[in-house]
Amino acid sequence: MPEAASPSIATALSGYELLADPQLNKGTAFSEAERDAFHLHGLLPPHVSTLEEQISRALQSLRQFETDLERYAFLRELQDINETLFYATLVGNLEELLPIVYTPTVGAGCQQFSRLYHKPRGLFLSIPHQSRLDQIFAQPRFDAVEAIVVTDGERILGLGDQGAGGMGIPIGKLALYSGCGGLHPATTLPIMLDVGTDNADCLADPLYVGWRHARVRGQEYDDFIEAFVAAVIRRWPNVLLQWEDFAKANATRLLERYRDRLCTFNDDVQGTAAVATGTLLAAVNVTGVPLTAQRVAVFGAGSAGCGIAGLIRAAMGDAGLSEREAAARFFMVDRDGLLVEGMGGLASFQAPFAQDRAAIAGWTLERPGTIGLLDVVRNARPTVLIGVSGQPGAFDAPVVRAMAQCNERPVIFPLSNPTSRAEATPADIEAWTGGRALMGVGSPFPPLMRDGVRCKVDQTNNSYIFPGMGLGVLAVGARRVSDGMFMAAAKALARSSPARDNPRHNLLPPVSALREVAAEVALAVALQAHKEGRTTGVTVDQIEERIRAKIWTPHYVPIAAKRI
Repeated sequence: MPEAASPSIATALSGYELLADPQLNKGTAFSEAERDAFHLHGLLPPHVSTLEEQISRALQSLRQFETDLERYAFLRELQDINETLFYATLVGNLEELLPIVYTPTVGAGCQQFSRLYHKPRGLFLSIPHQSRLDQIFAQPRFDAVEAIVVTDGERILGLGDQGAGGMGIPIGKLALYSGCGGLHPATTLPIMLDVGTDNADCLADPLYVGWRHARVRGQEYDDFIEAFVAAVIRRWPNVLLQWEDFAKANATRLLERYRDRLCTFNDDVQGTAAVATGTLLAAVNVTGVPLTAQRVAVFGAGSAGCGIAGLIRAAMGDAGLSEREAAARFFMVDRDGLLVEGMGGLASFQAPFAQDRAAIAGWTLERPGTIGLLDVVRNARPTVLIGVSGQPGAFDAPVVRAMAQCNERPVIFPLSNPTSRAEATPADIEAWTGGRALMGVGSPFPPLMRDGVRCKVDQTNNSYIFPGMGLGVLAVGARRVSDGMFMAAAKALARSSPARDNPRHNLLPPVSALREVAAEVALAVALQAHKEGRTTGVTVDQIEERIRAKIWTPHYVPIAAKRI
């Protein structure tokens, strides 16, 4: 059970069984009294360590590895052995360890998942076992679950279909829910919906741990998702469920289908939108160009890109523009070029952002008949350029220089993950704009040198949003997650911007402050949920205390023997 429920934990486990439970294991930190009570003498070295000593030992081991993938594997093993030590190490060293636990290294972790797999964590639910969902969920170990992150592995970051290897994403996301948002790890559950894979490398790999079957689509896929959601609601009627890394064809439609049946959101659509919107709102304070005058080009018009456009458009509406006026300020570019009215194959979520053909009739094009990204920048003269395409190098020198030519302070966000998929590197953007760009990137990059000073590049990453979203929702028992709650999260992030006090400072707080950011986001989300009537039995005066009570700080709790 979570530590908040009791000052101590009672267990019937002892000896090796106790040491094998990652939620209870303390390793060498078990006290002499606990070693007596649980028959641990001889199974552990005699020295009783403090948590601080264990953290120091873990960091020394971690830093000896040569590659980040090795460090990722070490931390995953630590998480599976001793969760308190894992999270205490993570929380105290967020800036160093976040890129290993999460992006960009988690991408390589997903690609190598079958080779790194050693111990079970979370649930792998495959179509052949669809009839057993209730039985699988019924295990008492899952009684405390409040937050689920689920994927089907089809669109892992910018790496595509990773099959069962996609499980690395829910594990990584929930590590941040606990490390940054403070949710007790016993209340979190990563789930992989294994519907097969179309990744030929996975299917040909003799070590692949997933279901060896072509990816199931169509009605059979939808029936499996429906069975999963129905089983989740039966087992955990008040759970928060986050959809993660589903392909464009499924992400938005599944969100729309289920968002009114349970408390749920899609982080790729809504979390990405919130962090991009919050960072843009922070940039507005620096550029001096009001939100209502911004023109936004988005490269990658999938569910994430349109989700970003949708939330920024709503923010423009809050600032005074009509929906039509705001929509006209967006230029969505996909693989076939600029989205325009009447274009074949537009998805329902893309249609609101298709440009009026009359508005672009006078444009000068590089190649008549094709409206590419460079054409958009030269003709539309956007103030903001956002990339969620997964196409490395898409923001090349001509595109970035064109942004610099039409803006004193161009806002450029190459947000695709992992680092290898970023549309441009900060160093190139810095060089091509003469140091005038305001940047945000999806994964960490090395600092830039400006006037002889090392300057950190803002990591415009969902980790600034979803941990606080989860904390706020669960703290007040919100029944649903609304667009208004994501807008509140975006505005809370903007208010935390260091650039509010000094335009020379970063747009976002440092990664080391993510726990503080999560608390601020949680408060804004919870207040908005209360305002919208999505909570029951919670007063405004109780909200801050409920959030504080929900935040778990990793430390060892006394363990007592359960009387049977």
